[in-house]
Amino acid sequence: MKSKILITGAAGFIGFNLIKYLLKKNYEIIGIDNLNTYYNKKLKIKRISHLKSKNFQFIKLDLRKNDQIKKKLKKIKFSLIIHLAAQPGVRYSVKEPHSYIENNILAFSNILELTRDKKVKLIYSSSSSVYGDSKTYPLKENQKLNPKNIYAMTKNNNEEHAKIYAQNYNLSILGLRFFTVFGEWGRPDMLILKYLIFSKYKRKFHVYNNGNHYRDFTYIKDLIDMVYQIIKMSKKIKKGHNVLNLCSGRSIHLKKVINILIKLTGYKKIANIKKSNLEVLKTHGSKNKLENFLQKKFKPTKIENSILNTFNWFKKNESLF
Repeated sequence: MKSKILITGAAGFIGFNLIKYLLKKNYEIIGIDNLNTYYNKKLKIKRISHLKSKNFQFIKLDLRKNDQIKKKLKKIKFSLIIHLAAQPGVRYSVKEPHSYIENNILAFSNILELTRDKKVKLIYSSSSSVYGDSKTYPLKENQKLNPKNIYAMTKNNNEEHAKIYAQNYNLSILGLRFFTVFGEWGRPDMLILKYLIFSKYKRKFHVYNNGNHYRDFTYIKDLIDMVYQIIKMSKKIKKGHNVLNLCSGRSIHLKKVINILIKLTGYKKIANIKKSNLEVLKTHGSKNKLENFLQKKFKPTKIENSILNTFNWFKKNESLF
């Protein structure tokens, strides 16, 4: 049996896919989630139902409540925390900003305290949104950050918080800046799966700025491979705080993605709406630091193939939406 890992956000898109992969690699996992209703709870419960294993223990837990964390995890031993739980979504942060403060800042503070108390290493999810708009691409970990919305601000706060904890308490903490992750079992509020859902119900799909955005779309299976390689090399995570981009290393025009979706679905009911000031025009990450850290190159799955895989999964699981 390999070392035991605590993973938060177990019922979430990335958390579920990571746990499923690690269980196949014979890791022992403690999964935590509060099963909130930000999006369809049925999808989250279905994900958890696919994680049945003698090596998996699920604990329903609200990370905003430090007394619950101490009570439920006091006697459980683990060697690594992977913190993936968060309140996602850029536009929702305008409607419910306090939810982001509680779930992304307060909860993260409690995770840092757990890391200090248990004396273990911490890997946590940050976001490409911390970069904001930039004049220089690809985006590198050492450039100035410029968050444009509440969600991005909370992720930037996490990085600053983690840096101070690592310095003050001699901890080993690694932040992972995820870039537009999509794929099987994905979030229904994100572009690709959202388009597939709208096509199913024949609802008009709204595209900001006529699709004139560029995103570093990162396929879930590529991302999980990167995270797995980091976990295998976790002994290399030194004292202090560090960050890595986890991305495809390519920037794709949204119009191209939408055209692929149109070809797959035959659905064209699209309406253009004006650009949102909440969103950046472009993301394009550099993988150099990640590849140097792992001494390994990562070749992204072709965008056409990864969207096709997502489409095929959706057709088999339409009843979830």
